[in-house]
Amino acid sequence: WRKRIGAEEIELLLAETIRLALETGAVNERQFERITVDTTVQTKAVAHPTDSHLILRATEWLNRIAKRQRVKLRQSFARVMVRARREAARLMHGRGHRQGLRWVAKMRTWLGRLTRDIRRRTEGKPELEAAFETALERAEKLLTQAPGDSGKLYALHAPEVECIGKGKARSRYEFGVKASFAVTNERCKGGQFVLGARTLPGNPYDGHSLAAQIAQTERLTGRRVKRAYVDRGYRGHGVEREGLEVILSHTRGIASPTIRREMRRRNAIEPVIGHMKADVLLERNHLAGPDGDAINALLCAAGHNLRLMTRWLRLLWLWILAPALRLRALLGTWRQDPMVT
Repeated sequence: WRKRIGAEEIELLLAETIRLALETGAVNERQFERITVDTTVQTKAVAHPTDSHLILRATEWLNRIAKRQRVKLRQSFARVMVRARREAARLMHGRGHRQGLRWVAKMRTWLGRLTRDIRRRTEGKPELEAAFETALERAEKLLTQAPGDSGKLYALHAPEVECIGKGKARSRYEFGVKASFAVTNERCKGGQFVLGARTLPGNPYDGHSLAAQIAQTERLTGRRVKRAYVDRGYRGHGVEREGLEVILSHTRGIASPTIRREMRRRNAIEPVIGHMKADVLLERNHLAGPDGDAINALLCAAGHNLRLMTRWLRLLWLWILAPALRLRALLGTWRQDPMVT
């Protein structure tokens, strides 16, 4: 159903959560005019992409197709690949790094022999060529890619996965796609709502994505953005429009106390992203393809807004019931008083 609907229609779900928040009083329209924008990495549900792991998986994939299509191979390399991968993993983490690299080189040689054998046996047979086409293409890409290349293959089942370094000490590299989010700068009555969510395939510079993010936010909220607060990664964004102010963090010489106060709230977007990673599935996306990446980001944003809405409605209901509960408690105390006859 996700393919039939598409990411453009899923945006309507996020817009509906914003409309409900507006109708129930959890947020007001004025708060849509001042937003905070930031990017993060939406990681994909893939194993850590080591060379030995990817070569082993490619070998298993090719053997699986050969068995299904009844293609008799000269040698499957199934058992030796498993042993070589185990030896490479053991040696890489110790002092035998060079020996581990030799095992990986052997695995690469065996995979090359396997792909050439399959090419020979399927030549001139259109049905077999079509069955092996995707697997052979990705296996051969594994054999040709070098450590410094761009557009490398990090997962056989998800070629859209990218390697993104955000400078974190705990994880130098993350594998997935960059995602951009826009939230309300002011903390609304119901919490801090997400007003826009987009994926950024190709890992573009943050500043080049700001104009599209502001346009999406205005489309979903129906209000013009007057101020956008961003971090220093957006320097050189080039967004110039009458009535729109883009304010970078740590900017000096700002005279307005309102802007200074709102600028201090820029960091409040970080816990919102953290909640989407911990409470929803922004940290581990299971949806396939680039469309799955875009849909997952929008669903995470809508899910975060729905969590805030349920909390707001629960508090609103308790506020409505509070006088009745207080009166009931007072009556109960009065009846239990021994002085009352």
